Amino acid sequence: METTGRPEGTGAVATAVTAWALLGGALLLAVVVMNVASVLGTLVGWPVSGDFEMTEIGVAVAAFAFLPYCQLARSNVSADIFTQRAGPRMLAFLSLLGSVIALLFALLMLWRMYDGMLDQKTYGYETSILQIPVWLAYIPILASLALLAVAALTTLTQDIRGLSNGGRHD
Repeated sequence: METTGRPEGTGAVATAVTAWALLGGALLLAVVVMNVASVLGTLVGWPVSGDFEMTEIGVAVAAFAFLPYCQLARSNVSADIFTQRAGPRMLAFLSLLGSVIALLFALLMLWRMYDGMLDQKTYGYETSILQIPVWLAYIPILASLALLAVAALTTLTQDIRGLSNGGRHD
């Protein structure tokens, strides 16, 4: 199977995953701009209050936003040195196994992060300076994990089809 570095398919899943990743990129860009403004502001006596807190939350949310895109684009880390001599059927099986693991990982993380969000909300945990309720950051993270599960289910379906075609993704 050849990877293109772009999500497979042009349907609603690929569109949603791509849009979500672009939003994550925009958030990361905003964090960078805010950090530059904070450093420059500190030099002239106008630091950005709570920049560390916003960076921490923004980078976490952005990192999770990229996971579904990586799954759908099949851009996750792989050890190609071990599969150089594998045939198309074996590669298709390993791809299927990776999609199953990604789906299980997404569902496990979705379950545990949801419980974590409820705990954060119950205990009223907030950031120190800006007093942002921490549970709010969990909402886009949970959306990312749900999209990751959908992306993994999409690649799993493609992998099952590919394996039944003798390892070819037609």
